[in-house]
Amino acid sequence: MNAIPKQTYSLCPQCSECPAVEVYEDGHVTIGEAPNLTSLSRTEWNELVRGIKTGKLSELAE
Repeated sequence: MNAIPKQTYSLCPQCSECPAVEVYEDGHVTIGEAPNLTSLSRTEWNELVRGIKTGKLSELAE
């Protein structure tokens, strides 16, 4: 049985074919799309969120 994400965030809200962030009940997170998919542990994900919230990570200029 495949796990179903409890939260999904599309990196391209205009469609459903682009990479997504999927958060699972057990705390792991996947980012991307096959075959370019990476997984983060709960600790790694929380560190990423902390970096965004504290301003250590910010938007890139276009």
